[in-house]
Amino acid sequence: MKTVTLPQGTIAYQEEGAGPPVVFVHGLLTNAGIWRHEVPPLAAAGLRCIVPTWPLGAHDLPMRPEAVLDPPGVASLIDAFLEALDLRDVTLVANDTGGAFVQILMARMPARVGRVVLASCDALEVFFPQPFKFLPKLAWLPGTTWLIAQATRLRALHRLPLVFGLVSKRPLPAAVTDSYLTPMRRSPAIRRDLGKVLRGVHPRHTLAAFEELKDFDRPVLLVWAQEERLFPLSLAHRLAGRLPDARLETVTDSYTFITEDRPGVVADLVREFALPD
Repeated sequence: MKTVTLPQGTIAYQEEGAGPPVVFVHGLLTNAGIWRHEVPPLAAAGLRCIVPTWPLGAHDLPMRPEAVLDPPGVASLIDAFLEALDLRDVTLVANDTGGAFVQILMARMPARVGRVVLASCDALEVFFPQPFKFLPKLAWLPGTTWLIAQATRLRALHRLPLVFGLVSKRPLPAAVTDSYLTPMRRSPAIRRDLGKVLRGVHPRHTLAAFEELKDFDRPVLLVWAQEERLFPLSLAHRLAGRLPDARLETVTDSYTFITEDRPGVVADLVREFALPD
């Protein structure tokens, strides 16, 4: 595990392999572990895989109290990370909420980005998707993030729709869900960061980014679950129609967390995309 200190705080990341850089961006209440099946084959194929845990509620290192963690703030954090590591012509791979932050980066600060993979993620007016739209308003109430943290203590609840039931077709390993949900239970500072992220979510950010994506002329691969329950396949088609150089691949037998339901599928697609013959 490595760390890099940015103006917003310290980010922990894992690095494996050598070659063209690939940086991964997970979503809310997950961490670098969501890419655990994809990184080894990509590193073996000749890619430098850089896998941060972003401050989205499942992180161990809290950000500075003044850090801005609304969607443009998280996009700026990702850009600051790329700059701190002096990464150029980067392939960004993002899923779930992370895809929204990457779209904002693509629209506002794309200089270090060479290509992008967006896997079943928030976009346009779906930020958050319908079952979770209440969370930004709820997060303004004192004690909300503490209640969210305590509500996830029972593993029997993890298959409910408002936890992981809508994003993963199959139960996640207990060790994985523990790594996602324990930090916010343990640390008020982690809950503070999570609250900032939740309160900032609004479709105006993804809708504004969508307007600018017509100017993003680098290759984009959209990887979407055919059985998606949160992000309709129509979102992927609209994104593909907006982007000048986009291709859509669909994945069967999976919900949003393709890397959990179909381990290795994303790696195969990223390898083909980032290392063309």
